[in-house]
Amino acid sequence: MGRAYNIFIALFCSIGAGIIASVITFSQFEDFVHDPAKYSSLSGAVVSTFTGGCFFGCMIAGWTSDKFGRKRSIQLGALIDLWGCAMQAGANNLACMLIGRIVAGFAIGILSMSVPLYNTEIAPPKIRGFIVGLAQQMIGIGFIVANWVGYGCQYLDGYGSWRLALGLQLIPAFMLLVGIQFLPYSPRWLLEQLRDDEARAVVYKLHGVDTAEKKESADAEFIDMQLTIRAETTTRSRRLSDLWETPAMLKRTLVAVGVQVFGQFSGINVINYFGPSMYQSLGLSPGQSLLIQGIYGAVGPITNFIFITCILDRVGRKKPLMFGAAGFVATYSVLTAIVASFPPGTSDNHPAQRAGIAVIFLTSILFSLSFGPISWVLTSEVFPTKTRSIGTSVAVCANWAFNVLFSQASHLHCEGVGWRYYLLFILLNLVDFCLIALFFPETRGKSLEQMAEVFGDDIDPHEVLGHHPNAKEKLDDDGTHKET
Repeated sequence: MGRAYNIFIALFCSIGAGIIASVITFSQFEDFVHDPAKYSSLSGAVVSTFTGGCFFGCMIAGWTSDKFGRKRSIQLGALIDLWGCAMQAGANNLACMLIGRIVAGFAIGILSMSVPLYNTEIAPPKIRGFIVGLAQQMIGIGFIVANWVGYGCQYLDGYGSWRLALGLQLIPAFMLLVGIQFLPYSPRWLLEQLRDDEARAVVYKLHGVDTAEKKESADAEFIDMQLTIRAETTTRSRRLSDLWETPAMLKRTLVAVGVQVFGQFSGINVINYFGPSMYQSLGLSPGQSLLIQGIYGAVGPITNFIFITCILDRVGRKKPLMFGAAGFVATYSVLTAIVASFPPGTSDNHPAQRAGIAVIFLTSILFSLSFGPISWVLTSEVFPTKTRSIGTSVAVCANWAFNVLFSQASHLHCEGVGWRYYLLFILLNLVDFCLIALFFPETRGKSLEQMAEVFGDDIDPHEVLGHHPNAKEKLDDDGTHKET
């Protein structure tokens, strides 16, 4: 067991899929919407209602993850996702479709916050980047499946084309709902609930304890968790204001929110949602656009896997983020020049088309080497246990808020202002690079309990437990309890 068990848990609870980029290009779906004059704004609404639901789902996930546990929060998200996907696939009018998108978005909002949080709390420090990065890996695989399902379904007749594409989302949601029942609770959440024996058993299982050496390592990690969480529990308030109560907490919050928002500034979701439309703006036919989108979907996951396996836990978090921001400045500069020099419909310049496609692919590669996996890793690892759930919730909510903004506005902006829209991403990523270089710390290789050193917290677990007037117990050096 041990490491293999950690990886299995992370992979399974990261199951997810989503498909809309291909569907909104289907002529059958356009007929269903039945309003050609407003199709651009309505297709943007189909995308943004989902991300709006994600925002509100993420908000409530901070509470459910603390109240019921990370595991139950994931299960709740999967259950709601089944409802939303069924509504989309069976929609008989646009209003029903939009409600289904909101419900499914609400579910994904819960999962987008709960899954990285859960993975972070079960991961060994040395491979935490890889374990949490698997969430992004599964998102990428979901895009591969979604893109190719969309490409194939376009050839079906009638409304069955997009209904089948959307209905297939029920499969991973059902697998997650059932399968998560057999995975363990987060040991850190169990410690917060004073279920210490269960927490120790989970830690032993995660370490694969079968030798005295592994047992010693597992005991050391467990005692470190136990001491720190007990110390935090004595001062816990569960207030939102805890996130900026001290300079150290404020820095944690700004880093977590910043890395999530900067990931949206990469423009990657504009490409993911509206990729086929962007390829058509470069002069490709609708069928060619869907084919390219299908190929594009495979680039990110392949790059992401190489990065989280071979690079992330060796190089760290900060340098790849700076590399990604600088790379986006370069790729959007080239894309701006191509679209400005060869406007859609004015020429049939195949070299320019190929260059534009290559730049979009390169943007996906850069995202998978930086913000893609690191945004989830950094967000969920910087907070102490007492604010990890609410802090991660706030940061991911910021992600979804900007996702709503870009998903609703991008389709109209691409048509209205053309190449000038890409100038926004050049400017945003220049700012990102400077902020990351100046203010982001390096967290590679640190345990979650050691983040206090990274951010300058001044907490001594033994002192808090020994002198806090409300302390009910303190711990011996061997991790056992004794009354005070």
